[in-house]
Amino acid sequence: MNENPSGGKAELSNQDVESLEKLSKAYSSVRQELGKVIVGQNEVIEQLMIAIFARGHCLLEGVPGLAKTLMVSTLAETLTLDFSRIQFTPDLMPSDIVGTEVIQEDKTTGAREFKFLKGPVFSNIILADEINRTPPKTQAALLESMQEKQVTIGGERHELPSPFFVLATQNPIEQEGTYTLPEAQQDRFMFKVFVKYPTYDEEFRIAETTTADVQSEVDQVLSGEDILRLQQLVRRVPVAPHVIHYALRLVRATRVLENECPEFVRESVSWGAGPRGVQYLLLGAKARAVLEGKTFASTDDVRAVARPVLRHRVITNFGAESAGITSDAVIDRLMEELPDRCDGDQIAPELSEAFSG
Repeated sequence: MNENPSGGKAELSNQDVESLEKLSKAYSSVRQELGKVIVGQNEVIEQLMIAIFARGHCLLEGVPGLAKTLMVSTLAETLTLDFSRIQFTPDLMPSDIVGTEVIQEDKTTGAREFKFLKGPVFSNIILADEINRTPPKTQAALLESMQEKQVTIGGERHELPSPFFVLATQNPIEQEGTYTLPEAQQDRFMFKVFVKYPTYDEEFRIAETTTADVQSEVDQVLSGEDILRLQQLVRRVPVAPHVIHYALRLVRATRVLENECPEFVRESVSWGAGPRGVQYLLLGAKARAVLEGKTFASTDDVRAVARPVLRHRVITNFGAESAGITSDAVIDRLMEELPDRCDGDQIAPELSEAFSG
C-alpha cells in the first residue's frame, strides 16, 4: 500500500483507482451536458454531484427564476434516473407524496382487499419544489423516506428504489404562507445550497438563449447501477486520522455546551451541529476528492464542503442576526482559526489556545 500525502494508507486497489478515474471523467461529462441547458451555477452543480455520490440529499435555497427546478430535472436526464416533481402547496397531504391504500374488489371471487397505490416518492430523484409551502405534517412525510429509504403504510414497509435522492427547493424572500422546515428535517439534508444570481455575462447568455428558438438536448452519462457502484467506491476512499480529527473538532466547536466551543461562537450561536455534521463533512470530502481525481480526502476537501454541510446545522441567535452575523460567517471564522492538526489527547487545550484571541 502506498503512503499518501495526508499521512494515511491508500486502501484502494488498482481497479478502484481506474474506477475513480472513470468517475472523474463522468463528472466532467455531466457538467458538460448540464452546460447545454444551465448557464453558470458551477458551484451549485458541483455540490449537487457531491451529495449524489455521497448518498445525501440537498436543500436548494434561492429566489425565483434561477433555474433550480430546471437544474434538477436536467440532472436527472443526464443520470438516466426516474424523476418525480412534487409541487408543495398548503393543501398537499402526506398521502399525495407517499401513496395511499384503496379497497379493490376481486371480480372473480368478489373478495375485497386493500391495495397500495404508490405515490411520486417512488422514484430515484425527487424534486420537492418549494418545500416550505406545505404544513409540517406533510413535510414530515418525507422524513422516513429520506432517512430509511422506505415508507410505512398500514403497518407495511415499502422500499424505495435505489439510488434515491431528495432535492428540495425553497424561496427565502416570501414568508407569508410558508412553514419553516423543522430542525430535525433540515438535519436530514446533507447540503444546504445557496443558488445565487448569475454574473452579468452569464445573464446575457441566459437572455440570449432563452429568448431564441433554441432547444438543447442532453445525453445520458451514468445509469442507476453506475451510481450505486460509484457510491460504494466513494466510501472506500481513505481518510487520514488527522482529517477525521479536524472534521470532529470543527463540528464540536459549534456546540455552545461543549468545552471546545470558542467564546465568539457562544456569543453568536444558539445551537450547533450534531453527529451528522461530522459524517457529512467526511463523506462530502471523500466525494469531492474523487470528483477532482484524487485518491484520498484532505482537510482542504473538508473545508470546501463545510459551508453547505454546516450552515443549516449552526443556528445563530437573535443577537447575531441583529448584527448581521450569519452561520456562514461563524463557519468561516472557525476554519480560519482552527488548526489543521491536533493531537487527539490534547484537543481541548489546543482549541482553547487557538481561540483565546
